[in-house]
Amino acid sequence: MKKSLLALGVLGTMAGAAHAQSSVTLYGLIDAGVTYTNNSAGSKNFAMTSGAVNGSRWGLRGSEDLGNGLKAIFVLENGFSIANGTMGQNSREFGRQAYVGLSSTQAGTVTLGRQYDSVVDYMGPMSLTGTGSGGTYFAHPFDNDNLDNSFRISNSVKYQSVDYNGFKFGGLYGFSNDADGFATNRAYSAGASYTFGGFNVAGGYLQLNNSGTTLNSTGAVSSDATFTAARQRTFGGAINYAFGPAVVGFVYTQTHLDGATGISASSSGTTNGLTLSNGSARFTNYEANVRYNLTPAWSLSAAYTFTDAHLDGVDPKYNQVGVQTAYALSKRTDVYMEGIYQHVSGTGDSGLTASINGLTASSTNSQVAATVGIRHRF
Repeated sequence: MKKSLLALGVLGTMAGAAHAQSSVTLYGLIDAGVTYTNNSAGSKNFAMTSGAVNGSRWGLRGSEDLGNGLKAIFVLENGFSIANGTMGQNSREFGRQAYVGLSSTQAGTVTLGRQYDSVVDYMGPMSLTGTGSGGTYFAHPFDNDNLDNSFRISNSVKYQSVDYNGFKFGGLYGFSNDADGFATNRAYSAGASYTFGGFNVAGGYLQLNNSGTTLNSTGAVSSDATFTAARQRTFGGAINYAFGPAVVGFVYTQTHLDGATGISASSSGTTNGLTLSNGSARFTNYEANVRYNLTPAWSLSAAYTFTDAHLDGVDPKYNQVGVQTAYALSKRTDVYMEGIYQHVSGTGDSGLTASINGLTASSTNSQVAATVGIRHRF
């Protein structure tokens, strides 16, 4: 009897230890606000908005300790609208992220699933559109460089290195999943960053083949693609410098399109999708930004972006300014106000107008938007 009780005790202890080495966390962020737009398809508009800064989401994150610095990890993350409760990312259940893999403290991390590309991973934090200091409305026109995560890469395998004294790198490959067209709707990217002192520098490259087309709807990037094009190449570099309570930065990105036929509505709010001639297009973005903590709870941020574009025989030039202030009511809840102004010139008869990311396009060459909102994290 005593031996049986002892055995049960040992088994219970082992089960408890094994359980302690595994964890699953429920997490999320809810962003709701009221946005005023001076010109929304020709009219002024007051609207309740979800995700004006950060897309509302909930997710599950888990890990299991396999020993010797090795862990099994997974993330399942759903995006949704707090305004009406509908799912985001074209109604995908886990459209923001869905992956599983292995993480080693010595060799790095390998994951498989639906994931962010390397431009987002390494350059996104350097731009205000890729952070909580600016977010959705601060994106470069049409989010042409995907720094605001308009699309993710499905069917992807990703590697991310460990931190080598401030240096990190990684890469991703997204399969087309097409038996008759290996290169049809595939994606690949690579990026790196280096932190030293107060400086942080980063760079990245992304290429998509036949994205946004109906040639292969189960490929790496399909219905949520920003552009419909035979090939998209995005690359860039960024630098930030932190001193005291301030961070200043500069971001450069360029996107080339070959065989471009359209700009999709899904990546530019509810603006009408634009049809492009079957040719080349280019967007070159220059962003200067600053973040400043007035107090531990009160922050101020601002960004100016100039975008030099070429498409459909015209050379539109975008000037965009965004300012945000946020005040933390607690570690998990803050309130914010932000304003964005965009003006585009040189559009000719292309039909292009001002179009702040995530909002209905203006009927003119200028657009102003202002939002008051609240964010809660759990």
